Amino acid sequence: MVEAKTYTSTRNSCKLCAPLGASMVFKGIEGCVPLIHGSQGCATYIRRYMISHYKEPVDIASSNFSEETTVYGGSKNFITGINNIIKQYKPTVIGIASTCLSETIGEDIPGHIRNFKENFQGPAKAIPTFINASTPSYCGSHAEGFHNTVLATVQTLAEHEKTDDLLTIFPGMVSPADIRYIKELLDDFGIKHILFPDYSETLDNEYTSEYQLIPTGGTPVWKLSKMGNSKAIIEFGSAFNKGVNRVKNSGSLQTAGEWLESTFYIKNNPMPLPIGIEASDRFMETLKQISGNEIPEKYRKERGRLVDGYVDAHKYVFGKKALLYGEEDFVTAMADWCKEIGVEPFWIKGADFETLREKAEEFKPDFVLGNSKGYYIARERKIPLVRVGFPIHDRFGANRMHHLGYRGTQELFDRVVNALIEYKQENSPIGYKYL
Repeated sequence: MVEAKTYTSTRNSCKLCAPLGASMVFKGIEGCVPLIHGSQGCATYIRRYMISHYKEPVDIASSNFSEETTVYGGSKNFITGINNIIKQYKPTVIGIASTCLSETIGEDIPGHIRNFKENFQGPAKAIPTFINASTPSYCGSHAEGFHNTVLATVQTLAEHEKTDDLLTIFPGMVSPADIRYIKELLDDFGIKHILFPDYSETLDNEYTSEYQLIPTGGTPVWKLSKMGNSKAIIEFGSAFNKGVNRVKNSGSLQTAGEWLESTFYIKNNPMPLPIGIEASDRFMETLKQISGNEIPEKYRKERGRLVDGYVDAHKYVFGKKALLYGEEDFVTAMADWCKEIGVEPFWIKGADFETLREKAEEFKPDFVLGNSKGYYIARERKIPLVRVGFPIHDRFGANRMHHLGYRGTQELFDRVVNALIEYKQENSPIGYKYL
């Protein structure tokens, strides 16, 4: 990992906007409609990215700032937007994400919410739960927006009655397939749990003949309110947690797990994303300690098959160089995994794509590991791009791409090995059909 130098401008930034990360979290709450308090373009941008990646319909409401709103404030637009959402969607939750514009002019969103509740004409039961997250993009990326919104949700809803035999788990910004795997794993361990955010269905749903205004799935509000009753917390991610290695100026004084620990005295277990054998072992051992149960046999076998895969394909990956980019949590986990399989990782904290492009000339990577936005670097260098993370615009099935645990690592390892084999095969002067 290399520290990037400070620029006065960014050339093709590696990050996306903070309200996008907030919208992903809100899609992980049952019955929730996200509202972007800002211009229409912000909501359109977010919808376009999420629909392209997840291949699912994504409704994002907007308060539609205009020039007049920017000067005189967005209270009227906010109230109109909330009323329209309630009338059309009948949500149980409205998640509100601020933008650069609304934050810059000093919008009092909590005040707008109070004003709406005081003047609402309908029945009290029709008023949804409001969650407000401060997510201006000049304070961070989509990853910061994601983590800040998880924290805001927990601070809004979590309560404590009595400590229960319950685990709260914060998986971070992972794929719907990864979330389903975590839930399967927790069920196999016999652990009663609350997982948040859970967009494993809302952003990767079954086919329905009729359009669902609010897709089924998501963590219910009643479950989120019980997070304060947990006996333990597991929080993935190494970039934002002081227990691992928080990003400087990340915009958060605490993570959700840290807040629950300091507020309700619940043991938090921060750890990197479980990608690779070592990280997955740590996750499994923690679940074993929390549950008091042994690791299920099927996961022992998954680990054994992964070790076998490492042995079989070691000759194809050892000594290779990989250029990495993406969300900080994801990249640090990927870098550790690359070292585990004998690949030399290269990434620059806080860099833009043009900086990576320039550094790639010196580093000379054998393949690129990241999302679709770095494709032009791989194309220019005529090397493989193994697509991981968010966003993936130019391939199908990103919402079903698996990375976590022994099973996810196996799938990831197979993709990397096959990309390197295919590259060598396609560039061979004679070609070959057998390894």
